[in-house]
Amino acid sequence: MTRALFLVATCFSVAPAAEPLSPFGIGSCHVNGRSVEDFERWVPQTREIGIQVHRSLMSHWGAVEPEPGKWDWANVDAQWRYLDERGISTGTLLIGTPSWNKKDPPGHLPVNHVEGWSEYVKQLTGHFKGRIRRYEVWNEPPNFTGPDQTPADYATLVSAAYTAAKASDPACEIGLTAKSAHLHYLGQVIRAGAKGHYDWISLHPYEVLDGIVTESGLDPVYLNLVPSVRRMLAAVDPAKKDVPIQFTELGVDAKHHGAEAQASALVKAYVMGIAQGVENIQWFEGRDGDSGPMGLLDGDGKPRPAWHAYARMIAAMGQHPEPLGWVVPAEGVYGFVFKNGKTPLMVAWAPAKGRGTVKFPGPVDFENLVSGNKGKVSEWEIDGTPVCFRGIPEGLVKSATPVSQALPPWPGDPGRYGDATAVEIDPSKNPAERGLHTRGGDAVSHAIVAYGGSARAGDAPGGALYVVDPAFLSYDQVPLRITAEVRRKDPAVNAGFKLVYESPEGFKTAGGWKTVPEEDQWHTMTWDIPDPCFVNYWGYNFRLESDGNEFNKYYVRRIKVEKTSGTDVE
Repeated sequence: MTRALFLVATCFSVAPAAEPLSPFGIGSCHVNGRSVEDFERWVPQTREIGIQVHRSLMSHWGAVEPEPGKWDWANVDAQWRYLDERGISTGTLLIGTPSWNKKDPPGHLPVNHVEGWSEYVKQLTGHFKGRIRRYEVWNEPPNFTGPDQTPADYATLVSAAYTAAKASDPACEIGLTAKSAHLHYLGQVIRAGAKGHYDWISLHPYEVLDGIVTESGLDPVYLNLVPSVRRMLAAVDPAKKDVPIQFTELGVDAKHHGAEAQASALVKAYVMGIAQGVENIQWFEGRDGDSGPMGLLDGDGKPRPAWHAYARMIAAMGQHPEPLGWVVPAEGVYGFVFKNGKTPLMVAWAPAKGRGTVKFPGPVDFENLVSGNKGKVSEWEIDGTPVCFRGIPEGLVKSATPVSQALPPWPGDPGRYGDATAVEIDPSKNPAERGLHTRGGDAVSHAIVAYGGSARAGDAPGGALYVVDPAFLSYDQVPLRITAEVRRKDPAVNAGFKLVYESPEGFKTAGGWKTVPEEDQWHTMTWDIPDPCFVNYWGYNFRLESDGNEFNKYYVRRIKVEKTSGTDVE
């Protein structure tokens, strides 16, 4: 998603020790975050629904140091006062290359002027000492960096920022960040010199959330984001494995997906984020601006269903909900159990376009968090829209499983794959997807054909994007063998692909191009992968890629992923 470089910041004023940060936050694009005048168009409406944490302040390097050695705090101070007077905690990004910096091109990490960068960080953190606690270094690297800049370049800036900030304000906290859920990049940055030089981590998992808004069944993948970060940190920086994690940008295009779907996805993003331990989620954004129809408010300031859903969610869950875990209250239904003070509640929905009927031993209060429909029920049919139930039985509360202990089963897949050695897709079986899934959803289902047995078409949208159950493999680097049975749709039409997978260095190609033989029969293709590192940073783990879709006229009958000892890997 394209967003302006100088997005408003993510960090927070110092909260009282007894009052933890609320998970309910908001952010803004560039044109809605430049000044107090920008805030006035939409901040009051977000504060009205109970949002107390903001992504705010336009404090990039060139804005506060317009000329070398000349500091201008008037605008950021006015922004801070405006938010603080309304009970909103806020902060800033450490970002930018000022126009007068001739050593670094615009839009590049200022690694050729680290001395100037360090002074900027020192001045900014010193100016806001006692008022701002958290500072996020840059926005979505490797986005908005030079085309040839490396994780080591970002590590240089992070390390310099950490040293300068701690010297100026020992109580402030420095955030390490990356685009999407790019844990590979974060791992590379830490290894390249950022180890120990950060206090929290930020992600922007838009692509994984997209698999929820489209009801493609990626709910377990989203729930696995924090556990994946913890595994990554345990491997590369064990002393930091328990640092706070925030989603400092996350949102849904209301025009592309629809306003109701945006509202539903918002609730699910927060419910599952809080359930897995995300400290704060900064919804992008408050009001439509320069990044399309992403706002809780449209371009005229009119509230969308997401604004109302956000308000109902905060009212139901409270500013500091206590996550207890997940349950399966009915077949095909996810329930997430919390306490709002002493009151237990459950937010439930049926993922992946499913339906299920939840039954209680007696009447409970229910509220549809998107439509606002509410009342008392002892039985309710659940679809993909999140519903909050209050007054749930104690037995249901006690049965909740914390996300840190286990993930819920994949929608439609009854298997559990924590101890499995292999997962597969076999359309001749029911269910076809057993620990291995595609991103295609209905598009792939419609492409199933009878051709010597059930098969899936390689040109079905999303059908060539594969996701393993995160309980089977997530970040851990276990050698794999992937086997696919394929044939051409038309023996006379050339078809083929390469297998591209997630590795510690990002996406890599396994071997080279494979052409599907022209003989009109099923053919087995095999890839041995010594270094998989599956984290779903684009919302999938591997793909069969046909260049320009020119050669995607083929069927896949079976595809299997199995763990190996590595001794047979080529």
